[in-house]
Amino acid sequence: MKKVALITGASNGMGFEAAKLFAEKGYSVVAGARRVEKIPVDNNILAFKLDVSEVASNEAFVQFALQKFGRIDVLINNAGYGEFGPTEEISYANALYQFKVNYFAAVNLAQLVLPTMRKQKSGRIVNISSTGGNGYVPLGAHYHASKAALQQWSDVLDTEVKQFGIRSVIVQPGGTQSAWSEIAMKNVKDNLKPDSPYEKLVDGIGNLLGNINLSATSKDLAEVFYQAATDARPKFRYYYSLSDRMMVWVTRNHPRITRFGMNQFVKSVLKK
Repeated sequence: MKKVALITGASNGMGFEAAKLFAEKGYSVVAGARRVEKIPVDNNILAFKLDVSEVASNEAFVQFALQKFGRIDVLINNAGYGEFGPTEEISYANALYQFKVNYFAAVNLAQLVLPTMRKQKSGRIVNISSTGGNGYVPLGAHYHASKAALQQWSDVLDTEVKQFGIRSVIVQPGGTQSAWSEIAMKNVKDNLKPDSPYEKLVDGIGNLLGNINLSATSKDLAEVFYQAATDARPKFRYYYSLSDRMMVWVTRNHPRITRFGMNQFVKSVLKK
């Protein structure tokens, strides 16, 4: 019997490549995204129009998979984005939406698939966080907070469901060749108020994001997703590179270094 993988955010980037890879590996893939027409086409892929911020849409997504295949082996909570901007100026509604997509969608979808996974006595929930779940840059308060929340939630969930043969794991990508930075900076501009006192900082962060070393491709991360979903003995965290792993280690174990670095960066930007 073919295994079944549910993948959110499958219309571009890492989710797009993950859907293709899991299909190539013989999985029946139910790929969800709002832009359903951009989901990859394959005999093993069923495209589903999904808005992860809506409970009814998530329920329909899971029910569709169960009606088609009767089982769910892997859930990859990949959908997410960066609601960047000055923390003072991001609207409360936008902050809530950031958490709806990056955090509460994963919570909702996990609750929907867990009864089936428990009956199967097996299953893997792969939650896509970021190295930004530990580190941070100015203007990314709600994004970083949502990814940190996702990690804490996933770790707690793992302790609860391991007894049923289910695991909940985290993937933490670093800089990846995708449209993420462009979307994050567009959100910065959208959130910036006229005559904002944060304009210099916004320009500095734009330059920073534009100069990040994007060594990993979406295909590279899809391979990491697959490893996280199939390892017989799942790891605590999954990374693409040693530098990503080291970045998280430093920010987690030496938070003062991160704070000092960010403060120095802000000072240098404001002096220009």
